[in-house]
Amino acid sequence: MKSHPKHHPLAIASALLASGLIAGLPAHAQTAETGTSAPGAQAPELSTVVIKAKRENRVSKGATNLPMEVKDTPQSISTLDKETLRDFGATDSNDALRFGTGLTVDEWETNRTSYSSRGFDIMLTQIDGLGMTNAWGIAESQLDTYLFEKIELIRGANGLLTGVGNASGTINYVRKRPTGKDGGEAQFTLGSYGQKRVALDYNKVLSKDGQWAGRLVVAQEDKDSHLRALHNQRTAVSGIVEGQVGDNGILALGLTYQDSKQRSPMWGSLTLPYADGSLAEFDVSASTAQDWTRWNNRTQSAFVEYTHALSADWEAKLTLNHAEGDDSAKLFYAYTFTGYLNDDNTGLYGWPYRSEGRSSSNIVDASLSGRFHAFGRQHDALFGLSHSKQKSLTEAYAGATFPVLPAFPYAGDVYAEPAWGAKSVTADGDQAITRLYAASRLQLTDQLKGIVGVNAITLKRDGTAIYGGGTNLDNETTKKTSPYVGLTYDLTPDALAYASYSDIFQAQDQRDVNGAFLQPMKGVNTEVGVKAEWLGRKLLTTFALFSAEQRGLATEAGFDPVAQRSYYEPRNVKTRGFEIEASGRVGTDTRLTAGFTSMKLTGPDGNDIYEWVPRRTLKLLADTRVAALPQLRVGAGLRWQSDITKVAGAQQDAYTLVDAFVAYELTDKATLRLNVKNLADKKYIRSVTYGAIYGAPRTAALTLEYKL
Repeated sequence: MKSHPKHHPLAIASALLASGLIAGLPAHAQTAETGTSAPGAQAPELSTVVIKAKRENRVSKGATNLPMEVKDTPQSISTLDKETLRDFGATDSNDALRFGTGLTVDEWETNRTSYSSRGFDIMLTQIDGLGMTNAWGIAESQLDTYLFEKIELIRGANGLLTGVGNASGTINYVRKRPTGKDGGEAQFTLGSYGQKRVALDYNKVLSKDGQWAGRLVVAQEDKDSHLRALHNQRTAVSGIVEGQVGDNGILALGLTYQDSKQRSPMWGSLTLPYADGSLAEFDVSASTAQDWTRWNNRTQSAFVEYTHALSADWEAKLTLNHAEGDDSAKLFYAYTFTGYLNDDNTGLYGWPYRSEGRSSSNIVDASLSGRFHAFGRQHDALFGLSHSKQKSLTEAYAGATFPVLPAFPYAGDVYAEPAWGAKSVTADGDQAITRLYAASRLQLTDQLKGIVGVNAITLKRDGTAIYGGGTNLDNETTKKTSPYVGLTYDLTPDALAYASYSDIFQAQDQRDVNGAFLQPMKGVNTEVGVKAEWLGRKLLTTFALFSAEQRGLATEAGFDPVAQRSYYEPRNVKTRGFEIEASGRVGTDTRLTAGFTSMKLTGPDGNDIYEWVPRRTLKLLADTRVAALPQLRVGAGLRWQSDITKVAGAQQDAYTLVDAFVAYELTDKATLRLNVKNLADKKYIRSVTYGAIYGAPRTAALTLEYKL
């Protein structure tokens, strides 16, 4: 039975959103105690923004673009803070995200990775809440986590953040920003496989009144790998200056640079199956790469962010972000026409490849956010307009031949680098998204809050997709309006129940067997759950039930040996399951994060699909200070996942990995930390999606941290 429109939350929401600007803009003075207008009061002089307090009290906008606590957001959100990343030695994004509840890090090459949540590829990575979608859901190279204050993992539909998205989630990296105190730290690390790493994080207050400050973060790492001949070198730099402009403005300017170089990278994975269904067993160092191969990525970005306080309750914000990237690759792919090795481990063919690519993106985002009063209650609202544009170009070199390779594993010198010929454009495209968005958190009753939002987008794509293929997009234009609705209900002062619903929509770069691009994926996402705080708000627990359907989702259907590319078909895929997470402190000196996810993925026939995605995962992180020796802290991290397989490919049984650390405070400024990863030296296959790669065996690293 339909609710009467007078009492329906959406009807109330429409009225509140319509009245938000009128009721909330700085037309009246407001009292500090109640936030309501005092009769006959005059608008006071706006006091100077205290920028130091702004720096120390930033609240993430999480899954809704509204400044809400994680507990009050009607979606599942996890946070990996800088202390966790430091203690567990997670210096790159892949290592960090492996600890995320419900996240699968599918590292199927040495320089490209897919992340998935709730069964679907995560298509969106953001930095400080802004970003473009990842092409095909693939992240190329890895970010150095030392540049970031924390990493937020928002699971479920992300359309309210971007206007486009799927039912997986969003990864949001939050930069380290200037603070109000001078000081910092330096780190020095030596580890397995020749690992050498130095890092510096220093903050400087630039003006006597404390209103301007700058922060410089630098990390440089050089190491080999458990994989034969693989060598990684990465340099990352971030510099941000932030300060007050006039009485009411805050200006931030920042630059970020990262240069990643790989020697002897793997392009593709190992072929393990034999024709009888059994799997070859190789050493964990097995690699298909040749010694001359390289894969280098360089990115640089700059941003300008200006926030202006219009009143005590409302502020306007303008952000400009420009990013450029270039890559240079000389690669070697080993494959079979049948998907199987011969009994003597022959049957592989080689495919040398060389390319150069560059990309650029620009994002402009303008928003107005604040609090307003209507129907006797205070509400939050956000209105915004953004435009983002991305261009990419890839040029490949002629000269490739396809040699027959010797029995695997072979050495790194069995095929010499070809004499490359002329280069030509293989992919050249651009994408632009214009987005008009609005969201509001509404106090419907003392216990009931509603979160409503809407995105209206225009998506334009031209040129060819990231992997080329000759089909032109012909200035393809798509328009879509998506709603988001969420409710939270306070069961007690420390617990609430929530529910959320969102449309989902995602343009797709994959092609069908005839070479035509697939239509955009469409669907719906729902989630209900309970969140509760314990131990004086030190521990947060979440229980969530989720369900999503993605209609027309690009799904690999075969490989075209003539065009040398996979082809896809649209399929309707459903996921449903539950997540349990607890994070925070248990006692003064003990931190705990535990997350368990269980789900079911089915295709259009109702049977299981995407068998390479683990159906159940468990993540556990815990650390504590030893009471008998206060200078000593110990911690352990456990990761378990259920079995995975690939039809006509490799399979991996369920397995558990354990990491541990011991940290000892030598002085009040110096700390020595030992990290051990894969403590039990477990041999396992880290991915079966496109072949197989063995995971790293036990490694150790010793780090000296010194406060400056």
